[in-house]
Amino acid sequence: MDPLKTPWTRRRFIQNLSAAGAALALSGPASAWATGEKPRLKVRGYAAFDPSGKLRPWEFERRPVGDHDVLIEIRYASICHSDIHQLRGDWGPQRYPQVPGHEIAGVVTAVGKAVTRFKVGDRAGVGCMVDSCMTCERCTHGEEHHCERGETQWTYGYPSAAEPTRITQGGYSTHIVVRDHFAIHIPEHIALQDAAPLLCAGITTYSPLMRAQLDIGARVGVAGIGGLGHMAVKLAVARGAEVYAFTTSPSKVKDLLGFGVKEAVVVDDVAKLRPYRGKLDYMLSTIPAPFDVAAYAATLRPHGRFTQVGMPPAQELKISAIGLAAAQVEFNASLIGGIPETQEVVHYCADNGIKPQIELIRANQINEAWEKVLHKQARYRYVIDAATF
Repeated sequence: MDPLKTPWTRRRFIQNLSAAGAALALSGPASAWATGEKPRLKVRGYAAFDPSGKLRPWEFERRPVGDHDVLIEIRYASICHSDIHQLRGDWGPQRYPQVPGHEIAGVVTAVGKAVTRFKVGDRAGVGCMVDSCMTCERCTHGEEHHCERGETQWTYGYPSAAEPTRITQGGYSTHIVVRDHFAIHIPEHIALQDAAPLLCAGITTYSPLMRAQLDIGARVGVAGIGGLGHMAVKLAVARGAEVYAFTTSPSKVKDLLGFGVKEAVVVDDVAKLRPYRGKLDYMLSTIPAPFDVAAYAATLRPHGRFTQVGMPPAQELKISAIGLAAAQVEFNASLIGGIPETQEVVHYCADNGIKPQIELIRANQINEAWEKVLHKQARYRYVIDAATF
């Protein structure tokens, strides 16, 4: 009997693991139960095996459920442009095989003996990180993604001695084991498939918008309308901002107007930005490729703020210092958000009916979906049905 395919209770989990122990891959030649070790968990997923950007099915092992861990049966995992950048090596050499995915939603099917935040049957999600030192001031004050010791552990591709594959493996899979602190409660009044994109696209745009402390009626620009950009638009509109969306895709204009923007501007040439010079209070850029930062920054009023959240290849942008100086713009960049703020955005979206626009796909459509993301054809987040792995 496969413990990952039967109805879950904690007792059933233990019974099934015991019965199936011989069928599970163990860390040594002797039985894990005989040596007091816990068996690893076999799961299925889709992995990249080289920088080609092509994924294929892969069966691999997760670490055993530790005292402070939860096991989540993944129901949905959505596709982020970051998955593509990382697995293609755009941000540096990678270790393979590697399973991407950091927008994960599912149901808790087992908990460690020290876990009190979750119980079997709870709806839970996992975002961009799965561990940190948990002792430094930043980690204990909701900034786990900026761990002072540099021990933030990202959801996939990060070295991990605890994992059988020696790197963390992400959400394009059937199950994930994660430290309970890094699991997010998903309330009942939002569908799991709608919650998944909030774990990256949602928090990555919500966090800087909240820090900006915008007044109702503030003029907010959103540059780049993909998975992150369309969430930025919806969140800014919900906060009462007058939103101006800047896109290179004319086919997105109708959608943007439906999302509630004041104007949808097609930027097929940076000259299209000139009528907006000095008009905006704040600009959030989700553009994941090199672009003319100064031209977009010039749309801000003097001392307006420009936040970059899109991460281009090599994680670098060419910025005109004189361009920013002439516009008198405060430029900054932002990286996701901590666990408390991630929990906050999930509840905020659930409570206010803010949902990403998604398209459900099967696992065998992942490679096609990646190509569509690269060619700006996504509308606006592809969400994988994990039952098809």
